[in-house]
Amino acid sequence: MSMNSSFRTMRRHKLKSEINVVPFIDVMLVLLIIFMITAPLIQQGVKVELPETKKAKPLEQSKSLPLIITVDADGKYYLNIIQGTALDTATVIETIKTRKAEKPDTLVLLRGDKAAAYGYVVQLFVSLKQAGVDDVGLMTDTPKAEKK
Repeated sequence: MSMNSSFRTMRRHKLKSEINVVPFIDVMLVLLIIFMITAPLIQQGVKVELPETKKAKPLEQSKSLPLIITVDADGKYYLNIIQGTALDTATVIETIKTRKAEKPDTLVLLRGDKAAAYGYVVQLFVSLKQAGVDDVGLMTDTPKAEKK
């Protein structure tokens, strides 16, 4: 009887070496849903309507990422390297000067909304020139008839 009882206790206390993956799958599905919802929100920049021109020269491809300063309709400044945060003129200029010191061939482009007051774009343009950033370009859009 003693031998029989020892087998019963071994069967009752046998350790399982399985891992329950159902909670991990649940967590992964929740994370997937969160990332699917937040990814489009992160990629969106500041929406601006560029003025249209017919004879604008297309931008040549360069090795470095251009610095694009966006001026929205309210006159707020945004940098493409600092997403979603409105910046003041001094911060924009210091960031541009620092980046140009590291890579002098970096393009600087102004992307002004066509509903923005002309003064906001010109004020930033002049401030950049006074800070020593001489090669500043203006971004425009091609007319809708020419895009097709």
